[in-house]
Amino acid sequence: MARKATDCRDEPSVSGCSLYMAGEEEELLRAALQHVITVHEHTDSPELREEIRASMKEPLPGT
Repeated sequence: MARKATDCRDEPSVSGCSLYMAGEEEELLRAALQHVITVHEHTDSPELREEIRASMKEPLPGT
């Protein structure tokens, strides 16, 4: 499975979070889900998981 990435700077945020994460898709989904629940105070839902998957992109070179 190919690596993917998410970047909090791609979404509006009250906290101004700048976290960037990269990894295998399922691994990244678990980490990003935990992050958005604990830091951005979202509630886990199928819709949130789909939003996270939709936000995944090709990682920056070297990550």
